[in-house]
Amino acid sequence: MSSKSEVTLEHFYIFNSTYAKREGEEKNKILYYYPSKTDIDSQIKNIGLSEAIIKFTESFNPGQTCDYCHTHKTRQIYYQPELNFWFVMIVGVPYVTKEKDGNEYPEYQNDQVSNAVCQAILKQMYTIFRLFMGSFETILNEPDAGSVTLLKHKLDHFYSRYLLSIKLSNSDILDIFQGLQFLPLDKLTFLRVQSFMNLVEATYPQVKYTAFLYNDQVVWSGLEPEDMQVVYNYLISTLLPAHLEKESDGGSVPRNASSPFTSFHYGKFVTGPSSSNDFKKLPQVFINYSTKPTSLYLIVYRALSATVCLFVDNTNTPYLSLDNFLGVRLTPLVNAIAEQCTKQVSSTDSSAKYLYFNKLNLAYKSTIHGDNKRFSNAVTTPEVLRIITDIYSDTSRLKEAGEIVIKTMSDYWIVAKLSNLREFFVILQQKNASIIEIDDEVKRLCEQQLRNIFFH
Repeated sequence: MSSKSEVTLEHFYIFNSTYAKREGEEKNKILYYYPSKTDIDSQIKNIGLSEAIIKFTESFNPGQTCDYCHTHKTRQIYYQPELNFWFVMIVGVPYVTKEKDGNEYPEYQNDQVSNAVCQAILKQMYTIFRLFMGSFETILNEPDAGSVTLLKHKLDHFYSRYLLSIKLSNSDILDIFQGLQFLPLDKLTFLRVQSFMNLVEATYPQVKYTAFLYNDQVVWSGLEPEDMQVVYNYLISTLLPAHLEKESDGGSVPRNASSPFTSFHYGKFVTGPSSSNDFKKLPQVFINYSTKPTSLYLIVYRALSATVCLFVDNTNTPYLSLDNFLGVRLTPLVNAIAEQCTKQVSSTDSSAKYLYFNKLNLAYKSTIHGDNKRFSNAVTTPEVLRIITDIYSDTSRLKEAGEIVIKTMSDYWIVAKLSNLREFFVILQQKNASIIEIDDEVKRLCEQQLRNIFFH
């Protein structure tokens, strides 16, 4: 009888060594530590060990920071998001409890922990904090803010909640890509969406950027891809699922006749007011770090299957006017998109699964995951997902183009194609197929699903 554990988050801490210049000041370098119940001596010891590993590895490769360190029972992941600030995540390696000569012992399975996935999750921890709280530099430069004390407070406020949502055992290649699912539309329908969003910006000057989603797929975005990447992940993994769950628990959304937000349309604010006297606090977001950091407020409005995101520069938005403007116009627009989507439904061979990612615009398309990774609804085995992750890590050696073909012991064929910063992974389970037959099947799938994308 054997039991198996899962990948666990053992420790997570943020530190800055420059805050402790003399002996006895080691406590000052600690900005955040999880679990918070860890005694201060253990915190200082663990951070000191991380500092030693980082400095030691720099001597072998100057200018290159340490990314991870393997031990028998743990995997330590390092990330430096800003100068002198370090994120460290210590992951517990899963193990299988076995028995020999009447004694139980753990057999650790290091191959089930991916460095690339853990590194991607650690980077997500920083980017999602930066989206809502601002960069460390921005916080420290706030006037009369208490500098480091304010930073510690914001880190504790954010991560004490955020870490509860992290499920390392469900993470895979999509955490590395952090891609955007785009909805392909015909030119006329897309032009209608673009014109609608341009009209919103022209009518309401406080709206600086907009984004439009349909069924959790991006139709239009005025943000930089890197900013939209973080916002999109927050929308589909946190905000919209919570909103839909709340609506489903309450049944159909009731309409208050005395409210100015009447039932002339199906629209509703997800962030913003729900009635004349009920104003939810608008989330503040920080974007445009590639040029000049900008602080804006996020209004999310949903009608039927469409989600409109408005990034405004102040909270004095005429919500009643905005509700009428968006709700009345969204209903016919959503119907047009829905009609277009029904025409595009194509049948795909269920035996062939694929994953496509474009590094240029961060677009991805997958039949391996059934629900945008919300609940890790993968339709293949964990072994296959790990192999895809390993292949992705090796594609850096393929330079501009190449192809990798692998057959597993369980009769899975995994084909990876790389061309023009586009990656395409195909999974087939055909026991007696030859490599020529697999190649023909991959070509057919490329022609069917990616007919407008050229592979060398």
